[in-house]
Amino acid sequence: MDVDVVPEAPPLGSDRRCDTIIIGSGIAGISTAYELAIEGQQVMIIDRGQIAGGITARTTAHLAPLCDDLTAEMIKLRGEDISRLFYESQVTALDRIEEIQKRENIDCDFRRLDGYLFQAPGTDSKIIDDELDAVRKVGAPVHRLVGVPLAHCDKQHALRYPRQATFHPLKYLKGLAEAITAKGGTFYPHITVQGIQEFDGGPVVVATDHGSVTAKAAVVATNSPIIDRFALHTKMSPYRTYAMAFSIARGALPDALYWDTLDPYHYVRLQPGEGRTDYLIVGGADHKSGEADDAEARFEGLEAWARNLIPAAKDVTHRWSGQVLDTIDYAAFIGRNPGNTNVYVHTGDSGQGMTHGVVGSLINSALILGSDTKWQEVYEPTRKTAAAIGNYLRENLTAVQNFAEYLAPGELGSLDELKPGHGAIVRAGLTKIAAYRDSEGALHARSAACTHVGCHLHWNSFEVCWDCPCHGSQFAVDGTALNAPAISPLAEVKTPK
Repeated sequence: MDVDVVPEAPPLGSDRRCDTIIIGSGIAGISTAYELAIEGQQVMIIDRGQIAGGITARTTAHLAPLCDDLTAEMIKLRGEDISRLFYESQVTALDRIEEIQKRENIDCDFRRLDGYLFQAPGTDSKIIDDELDAVRKVGAPVHRLVGVPLAHCDKQHALRYPRQATFHPLKYLKGLAEAITAKGGTFYPHITVQGIQEFDGGPVVVATDHGSVTAKAAVVATNSPIIDRFALHTKMSPYRTYAMAFSIARGALPDALYWDTLDPYHYVRLQPGEGRTDYLIVGGADHKSGEADDAEARFEGLEAWARNLIPAAKDVTHRWSGQVLDTIDYAAFIGRNPGNTNVYVHTGDSGQGMTHGVVGSLINSALILGSDTKWQEVYEPTRKTAAAIGNYLRENLTAVQNFAEYLAPGELGSLDELKPGHGAIVRAGLTKIAAYRDSEGALHARSAACTHVGCHLHWNSFEVCWDCPCHGSQFAVDGTALNAPAISPLAEVKTPK
């Protein structure tokens, strides 16, 4: 997050025109801009925050092309043919990252390495056998073995996947942004989109708080889409995941990707540091967004797990969290937005944001330039996966239960009970108030209804913001929308005297 991807981005200032406007400056948005720019398109990238300052900045950057929810599970839902195409597209994305960082001379710590899926202590090894069969069906190279270089894991069954990779995502995007700028592309941070209108057979007009942009095409790559309320959101759910970094002596752990068979699973990689010290990045402890506010306990669990299996881990240097949008069938939604001709979407990365983002850039740039790709069916936004109906019903139960919360009492009896540095939901008559009292005692009170579809918000004490459990919106304590799909700020409310 310390890497400033576009340090001197200008203000938008006035109405503009371009070939393609890209909304969202994570890896999906910037990679799409790159693919279009090298084909001669005039591209413009806008973002509500700083360039590349969203979820991409929080990734742990495992470049692993196999299904994050296990290939065996994907085959159950979508069959061998689609699962094979999914794997091929993810491999192509990984290869594309390697090719680009070489072509553009981007120093981003990219390296090929092995990936290990290992049997978590105390679990059945059958999951390893099932996954081995599935991975062979989609054509991925895999080796079955016993033991991985982690403590207490010398007898654990595992799968080794060769030619996985990792990198520093913001160093990579900084190099990509420089290449785009050199080809005439422009970046505009701190721009809030207010609406997107497509004219029949004509241009797309994106209205913002700093003027409008008219383009031949628009790509919405905002992590969670801001252009519909139900078509895509009902087919995916937001999950919060946690990560932390430890200092570790270089060479104390073989450089590889590691993840276990628990649900939610743990994942580990190394990041080069200074001198003879590297960073050990450990993640996991996922839960549905807004359904828990116990980050400290989650980090304690992650740290205990890491120190048990990797005794060489030293001091904790960083802690953070991010949000993952899981689709009901494990593949992203990439392509023409349902109901549009010249508006394209990228969302639902399902724990594989880095490779999904690049797959999206290849598909959407091809469609914009008038070509097709053999992966369109895998990621088609309008798809309906009959075998995933159970996932669909289970995930959408969250919204039903959420709206029922409006009938429940508040978390506190009155605003007077709210302590400095804390947030809580307080009922005032028929109204629910999302209230936060800052360290100086000032009260920040807004409506507890998300401005996307009205879901009941929950407090996130670690990020100091309000989370929407339904579709992943986040709001600052002053009501400002921080994360899509919400665009508008939370409504102000009158507090009882």
